[in-house]
Formats: sequence, structure tokens, C-alpha cells
Amino acid sequence: MVRNQNAVVEFLRVVEAKEQVVAGTLHHLVIEAVDAGKKKLYEAKVWVKPWMNFQELQEFKHAGDSPQLTPSDLGAKKGCHGSGLRDVAPHDPAVQDAADHALKTIQQRSNSLFPYELQEVVDAKAEVVDDAAKFHMVLKVKRGTTEEKLKVEVHKTTEGTFHLNHMEPTH
Repeated sequence: MVRNQNAVVEFLRVVEAKEQVVAGTLHHLVIEAVDAGKKKLYEAKVWVKPWMNFQELQEFKHAGDSPQLTPSDLGAKKGCHGSGLRDVAPHDPAVQDAADHALKTIQQRSNSLFPYELQEVVDAKAEVVDDAAKFHMVLKVKRGTTEEKLKVEVHKTTEGTFHLNHMEPTH
């Protein structure tokens, strides 16, 4: 938490970080925080000299409102420019959450006595569009002794709610 002019800013996460070696290290950070109920981005410069137990906040300034969903929410790698689907790491927590949601929804819609078990996320792509993150995944699942692959599309809203939009068996 940072107090500034009687406002309380609650830290959420570091969005970007760079280091510059000086007499110590100057950390250039972009952080996401909640200020008056809105997500905002701030730029901070922190000078650290560990051998002197020295840390000083050199600069802290508002850098704009935080986008509702960012590529980092998808696990998309930095440096992927342009819009559209991007490969994302299948083990990324956001991808795993989307896969878990897809499996639960498929199970609820299924009349199978055997529960679906997620074996692995074979492929994952994601994109941020207007008000949602879209995950396109191929899931390897097991139902009883049968293994199958399912192609699914899951949307994550800005509120963090998942929706299974499409599911089809694939080979």
C-alpha cells in the first residue's frame, strides 16, 4: 500500500520490470494497483544498494488506467505484437483455470457416468478482445478408460467469469 495525498493505493501486481545497474540497481517498474476502486498503472523507480541496506523510491507516478484484460492475464509472452490469437503456455495458471472450467461445464452437460479427467492441455492460444479473453485449447481428457481430445473455446470476462462457448471432439 502506498499513501499519497490521503489516497490509498492497493498494490495488485508488477506488470513490467527492468533493471539498470548504477551504484546499486535502479529498478524501473510498471505496477498495477487499485486506486479508489479502479485498476490503474503506475511507474515506479526504486534505487537499491543491498550492501548498505538502502532502498529509496525515486519516482512514483500515475501511468494511465489499467486495461481490463492484458496479454499477461492470458499468459501471452511479451514481445508478441499485433492482435489475434497467440500461443500461450499450456501450464499457465490462466490457461489451467480455463481448461478446468471447460471440463466442469462439459461434465455438467454430459450424461456420462464416468467423470471427465483432464490429462493435459495439448495446445493453447489466446487473445484479448473488447471485453473478454478468448482461450482456444485442445484438451486431452479421459473418461473411464477412453481417452479423447476436445477442441474448446472458453471466454473469460473482465469480471473473471469463464464461459465455455464451443466444444467439439477432435482427432
